[in-house]
Amino acid sequence: MSKLKVLLSLVLLTSLVTTCFAAESEDLSKENAELRQKVQKLDNDLEELKRAIIPQDNATDTQTPKMVWSSLDIQIYGYLKLDAAYDSSRINNGNYAQWVEPENENDDDNQFNMTANESRFGVKINGPDNGTMKTSGRAEVDFYGGTNENKAQLMMRHAYMKLDWPDCRFNIIAGQTSDVISPLFPSTVNYSVGWWTGNIGYRRPQIRLTKEYELNEQTDLKIEGALAKTIGRDSVTHTDSGEDSGLPTIQARAGMTLPVYGPGPTVVGLSGHLGEEEYDIEPSGRNKEFTTWSINLDVTQPIRNWLSIKGELFTGENLDAYLGGIGQGVTIEGDNRYEEVGSKGGWLAASLGPWDKMRFNVGGGFDDVDSSNVDDGDRTLNRSIFGNMFYTLNKNTEWAVELSHWRTEYRGSGDGESLRLQAALIYKF
Repeated sequence: MSKLKVLLSLVLLTSLVTTCFAAESEDLSKENAELRQKVQKLDNDLEELKRAIIPQDNATDTQTPKMVWSSLDIQIYGYLKLDAAYDSSRINNGNYAQWVEPENENDDDNQFNMTANESRFGVKINGPDNGTMKTSGRAEVDFYGGTNENKAQLMMRHAYMKLDWPDCRFNIIAGQTSDVISPLFPSTVNYSVGWWTGNIGYRRPQIRLTKEYELNEQTDLKIEGALAKTIGRDSVTHTDSGEDSGLPTIQARAGMTLPVYGPGPTVVGLSGHLGEEEYDIEPSGRNKEFTTWSINLDVTQPIRNWLSIKGELFTGENLDAYLGGIGQGVTIEGDNRYEEVGSKGGWLAASLGPWDKMRFNVGGGFDDVDSSNVDDGDRTLNRSIFGNMFYTLNKNTEWAVELSHWRTEYRGSGDGESLRLQAALIYKF
């Protein structure tokens, strides 16, 4: 009897196991069928994606389809930056300092600004290289293109191609980039790197030729020349006075790299530009021409491994398009109507460090306008001094703080002074 019970138990257990395996097998079959359907759907989606991205060959076309990505070496760079600044008196324009507004209109009207407009995005393109000539390009923008504070528009900074013959030490740049003249700038937290207060030069469309010569083992000579777009303001008939001249502006610089003193080479450059603007004067329709010119000196001098000094001097007329003359180029009203505004100035700055995670910069500059070329209420002197510190938080992130003092003088009354405290957080990529 006991044997019969054991036999029945085995039969029952076998039946249960078979049933379970049968149910599990049925479940697995359903899962396999569902998986096959999903795989088929993914294959179909992939084919549709390929057709959307890669142009399909015609029946008679035997060329290989072109991929979306370029075959060239493309590098993305830039940074995200938040600036916050307090000014003890009203500064133009606020997000960055240009000059102090007249005190007889503002009377120590303090202000606070915060912006991310300086955030910058760029692309560097390298290649191809045929062994003799190297080609490259660059495009860069920030967000100082205007409109509302929280709806900033893009502004083109650089967009150029470069053809380089390294063996000949010769290259050509075509597109928009920095001026040939006055190539240096102080290291400031303020977006305007000394512009309108001693540092002239900006960016504009141009074609530039550069040739370098090795005079001896330690001395090099660089010659640069460019034909640039003449940038002028609208005349009384709203015609671009630079375009209306019918001529490009000539820019040139000669720079020497030589051993003088310190751990690195001294660089000295002499540069200048010459251009012409044309104003259509109503109602007679007569044309009046105005000259824009400058002569400039730039020097870079290392003193110690932790200390270097650089600076520039300039003199010229009608320099508003070059961020000189405190933003004044031609006086078009008043007693000095149609006078080209003459100005002179310069800047000097020292960079210290880095030490551990910190580096420092101090400096100052001035722009001195010929008061006989402007009218009452116009700016005649603008100067600033600054000191800042950059502190590295990690490989890509740093914060900075800068204290600067600004003084702007006017023909007549209205001289203004402002103390500016600015801080920034910067994430580089």
